Amino acid sequence: MAQHYLWILLLCLQTCLEAAESNTNILTVSGILGETVTFPLNIQDVQQVSTINWRNSKTSVAVVVAHSNKPPQVLVTHQYYNQRINVSSQNYNLEISNLRMEDSETYKADINTDNSEKKTFTRTYKLQVYRRLGKPKITQSLMTSENSTCNVTLTCSVEKEEENVTYRWSPTGKEGSVLQIFQIPKNQELIYTCTAWNPVSNNSDSISAQQLCADSAMSVHMHHAGWLSGLVVLFLVILILPAVLVFLFWKRGRDSSFKILKSKKKPDDVSKNTIYTCVTAPKDPQPAELRIYDEISLCKMDKTVSTQGRKPPGISSYESVI
Repeated sequence: MAQHYLWILLLCLQTCLEAAESNTNILTVSGILGETVTFPLNIQDVQQVSTINWRNSKTSVAVVVAHSNKPPQVLVTHQYYNQRINVSSQNYNLEISNLRMEDSETYKADINTDNSEKKTFTRTYKLQVYRRLGKPKITQSLMTSENSTCNVTLTCSVEKEEENVTYRWSPTGKEGSVLQIFQIPKNQELIYTCTAWNPVSNNSDSISAQQLCADSAMSVHMHHAGWLSGLVVLFLVILILPAVLVFLFWKRGRDSSFKILKSKKKPDDVSKNTIYTCVTAPKDPQPAELRIYDEISLCKMDKTVSTQGRKPPGISSYESVI
């Protein structure tokens, strides 16, 4: 039983040692999007190399056939890498150009020697492709100004930020994308710089303390002005709205009363306001067809009556119906 446990212990120890050795043999390579990356083979005697088989975790990439008196022959085995593979004739290092984000992979080179031992050994690489960082942007927020002290929160960021981007502020030396500043008048001449880093590039941007406090004071002033404007608008609404409502209710009540009076008016009232004038022909009797009726308005009749009851010339009589 003790021997059984001893074998299990030895097997676990061997497995751990192999895992540790495999991890130490992996070389991490960083590449820049759109540019070229090189996988170094570090072969001591290139004259003993016969062939090199390049592959990634999914497929074969290329086969290199070595020649002693001429450049090596390179056969690209996958169309994804067409016109992007190059091999150095001096050390057989592999180069991949026009890098894409999808090229981030694990690559292996199986190196076959042409000596008496005919050995094959493998190099393993971990490729990670990054974007070249542009200039970061510093933004301000949570600005307050009290007792001649300017309190500002600065945030540093880059476009298309990835996981492996780190930030550092100077002169504070603080790491991270956010910096809290408590600025007092005696250090107005300071300049705060944010530097963004990734494994292949870095870039920075700066802002002066004097500019920070000026922006802070303006922000506070605009904040108070906004509050005052809001209060003025609210006061006007409270003052004008009741007057508008009273006017609308009054107008609505007046229109309702007018409609009620109009509906009570009798249909005969219109006919009673019509005045008929009878014009008589000369004294000789004439047929009834020669009698002429004229309809005139009430205002015309009123004017006729106001002439002291006199009859119009040439008219023997008149009739009126009211």
